[in-house]
Amino acid sequence: MKNYISEVIVKLSSDEASLRREKLYISKLNITLVQILKHEWPARWRSFIPDLVAAAKTSETICENCMAILKLLSEEVFDFSRGEMTQQKIKELKQSLNSEFQLIHELCLYVLSASQRTELIRATLATLHAFLSWIPLGYIFESTLLETLLKLFPMPAYRNLTLQCLTEVAALNFGEFYNDQYVKKYTIFMVQLQTILPPNTNIPEAYANGSNEEQAFIQNLALFFTSFFKSHIRVLETSQENINALLLGLEYLINISYVDDTEVFKVCLDYWNSLVLELFEAHHNLDNPAMTANMMGLQIPLLSGMADGLGAQLMQRRQLYAGPMSKLRLLMISRMAKPEEVLIVEDENGNIVRETMKDNDVLVQYKIMRETLIYLSHLDHDDTEKQMLKKLSKQLNGEDWSWNNLNTLCWAIGSISGSMLEEQENRFLVMVIRDLLNLCEITKGKDNKAVIASNIMYVVGQYPRFLRAHWKFLKTVVNKLFEFMHETHPGVQDMACDTFLKIVQKCKRKFVVVQVGENEPFVSELLTTLPTTIADLEPHQIHAFYESVGQMIQAEPDPQKRDEYLQRLMVLPNQRWTEIIGQARQSVDYLKDQDVIRAVLNILQTNTSAASSLGTYFLPQITLIFLDMLNVYRMYSELISTSIGQGGPFASRTSIVKLLRSVKRETLKLIETFLDKAEDQPHIGKQFVPPMMDPVLGDYARNVPDARESEVLSLFATIINKYKGAMIEDVPRIFEAVFQCTLEMITKNFEDYPEHRLKFFSLLRAIATHCFPALIRLSSEQLKLVMDSIIWAFRHTERNIAETGLNLLLEMLKNFQASEFANQFYRTYFLTIEQEIFAVLTDTFHKPGFKLHVLVLQHLFCLVESSILTEPLWDASTVPYPYPNNAMFVREYTIKLLSTSFPNMTSAEVTQFVSGLFESTNDLPTFKNHIRDFLVQSKEFSSQDNKDLFAEEAAAQRERERQRMLSIPGLIAPNEIQDEMVDS
Repeated sequence: MKNYISEVIVKLSSDEASLRREKLYISKLNITLVQILKHEWPARWRSFIPDLVAAAKTSETICENCMAILKLLSEEVFDFSRGEMTQQKIKELKQSLNSEFQLIHELCLYVLSASQRTELIRATLATLHAFLSWIPLGYIFESTLLETLLKLFPMPAYRNLTLQCLTEVAALNFGEFYNDQYVKKYTIFMVQLQTILPPNTNIPEAYANGSNEEQAFIQNLALFFTSFFKSHIRVLETSQENINALLLGLEYLINISYVDDTEVFKVCLDYWNSLVLELFEAHHNLDNPAMTANMMGLQIPLLSGMADGLGAQLMQRRQLYAGPMSKLRLLMISRMAKPEEVLIVEDENGNIVRETMKDNDVLVQYKIMRETLIYLSHLDHDDTEKQMLKKLSKQLNGEDWSWNNLNTLCWAIGSISGSMLEEQENRFLVMVIRDLLNLCEITKGKDNKAVIASNIMYVVGQYPRFLRAHWKFLKTVVNKLFEFMHETHPGVQDMACDTFLKIVQKCKRKFVVVQVGENEPFVSELLTTLPTTIADLEPHQIHAFYESVGQMIQAEPDPQKRDEYLQRLMVLPNQRWTEIIGQARQSVDYLKDQDVIRAVLNILQTNTSAASSLGTYFLPQITLIFLDMLNVYRMYSELISTSIGQGGPFASRTSIVKLLRSVKRETLKLIETFLDKAEDQPHIGKQFVPPMMDPVLGDYARNVPDARESEVLSLFATIINKYKGAMIEDVPRIFEAVFQCTLEMITKNFEDYPEHRLKFFSLLRAIATHCFPALIRLSSEQLKLVMDSIIWAFRHTERNIAETGLNLLLEMLKNFQASEFANQFYRTYFLTIEQEIFAVLTDTFHKPGFKLHVLVLQHLFCLVESSILTEPLWDASTVPYPYPNNAMFVREYTIKLLSTSFPNMTSAEVTQFVSGLFESTNDLPTFKNHIRDFLVQSKEFSSQDNKDLFAEEAAAQRERERQRMLSIPGLIAPNEIQDEMVDS
């Protein structure tokens, strides 16, 4: 290896002219060399580094290329190693490279102090940048490195690279030992910066008009400040001189935050979020001195006087940041991102249009900004309120009027819902809603009114607590929404219907009681004027409206009134339904008219929307139409089958067949929605399930594949999940109707009938979970079909199908383990399941299933070490000698299986892995980590994104974060909290 490296270095050193001509070739050679060093010969680095440094000293051109090799080496080991190498190997590589860094350090310092060659100095700075995040601190703080970097910083040719190096150093944090050097570095830096970029510079304007280098400088400056402040802001709070420099740095960062560049703003926003969280937590925990002391790094117990002193320190710190935080509030209000609920946007031509697609980056940004603004609100409610009302007054008087200014302001106002005390929030909202309604009245132009309407709807939708406490405002707002439902500007009606639903969900009880000054409940008044209110709405908007009114009716405690309201709500669709069924009884051909089919579909969709809100209380309505609905279903199914039978597969794509199938699907969806939402009352199941057996299940079995509705599968999965063991007697008929014919549809390939695939396995899982005795009664051939289909499912590359298959497999394994057929089942399927699970675990296509793969394997290995299986798993006719127990047999089988599958791994490595599995069967985290290390070690998972292997830990972290957010008023939006609102 040493000879090979020396030859390469000699080649690089031999011909400078060739080096210049062959830059691409040399670049590829560098990468190859680094890969070899990284993976094959880490122990030989001690000879490589001296050889490389010696070569670098032969000429400046060669030195430049040597710097490129060193940079690549650092990046490969420290930036790109996770998931490619085991933790032990990464540690060895780091130690090896670290021990040789002195030579690299000396070379870099020599070049920076002695060379006049611009490209070499730039290459050296780039190399240093790659190393600075991990080298021993002495090389940084106990040498002339920082001093050298600060001398280069003012020079335009090196400014950005130097700033990147200084940023890496700023991000390091190893306690207080180097605090003095950090303060000195920051102070010198700020003096130099004021010369380069005077504090009064309009940074957003300078950025907009700057060159690429100048724009990169602003971005790098944002990275420097955020990195330094994240790790070392405390050390700058120690003296007035340092505080002045700190406040100046924050002022720079706020100005940079106004730059119209998404990436620059993301960098700044990330830091502002962390700073205000820190300030908020200290403020929030003032009542808990021990927690505050722990957060500030104080480990000593606090006496009462010390606690008082700590409180004073925290108050002083809040005062110190009061000015920057006030400016930050204005920044957040001025740049607030668009929330998901807002549907009305300005297009590239300056027109107000309905949004067609959500921008996920904007939604993520909104979430972070909202969180930041809520912390800022908690830190100073009065300043937050003052800034928002001041900006709103400038909208009213026209001084600051623009669509963007009003939008960002209202999005900010809506985002802080729940963060103020209720009394202050009420006072604030009264002024805000009053001013917005006035603005809507005085402003001319349809586009302007659409923007204002959008903002009114967003703001009121965010404050259900306020609306519940102020009936007159609530009624005014809802009536305003009804006005907007007649406004045909794109997006306004949709948003009005969405906001109405959101408000009703949180305030529904207010609409079913007689309020002071009213003659009847609002819901009764609404039902009287319902035809007028929905006159200008599209069908999908009417469905949303019916869902909202259903929510109101569901809140009515009096059954008689509730049934009366339901009957009044359904008058319009029921009149049309009665008319259609009456005409059909006279001539069945009436149902074949496309306009009639559309009307039937619309009626069913309206019913589904109401059923989704009313649940059990929808029973009188669905009973009224149920049998006629099944007759229409049967007739349309026959029409579809005839069309496809006569016209072949092409017929299924004709508009008439698509329309007929939409009616069938909506029928199934309506029944499923009702049964799913209804309370678990057996008599409801007994009333609705038997009449469906032939029209729905029989129809599915009789139909040609292209005419089978996947919703049949999900409907019966819902029924079994709902009524559980009560459905055992019906499972054979369900199985007979759907199993064989669906398998034939979905096992020909991985593409056809995607909906049937997922819903079929969901149905199987429901049966395995709640009606397992019915599966035990299957013949061995039928059970084999089930197991083959499960294996087929978890092999699937569609994540939902694979996960459903794995969950179903786990249900089957647990149920058979607890049954009298455990020996028979596992003897037949144990080895097949183990082999198939290892196949998907290691094929790199099924990473999202990692958690479930691990659970299946853990189940299998725990099982063979238990006393549950009393018969051998091996076949005595094919195994030459008996094993002492099943565990020993499975251990040897697994070693053979993996050795054959991974010839690149030694027998010792495979044996060690299998032994580790058996040793950790009862410790899931250790078992899981053991498998992760094996996947990396096998090299099957090298150079890939392996985040799915850590998905479970990421999900747990998300849940911990949600629990933390729930503890802070306003941090979870009112409409995201799934609670049953109780009116005060």
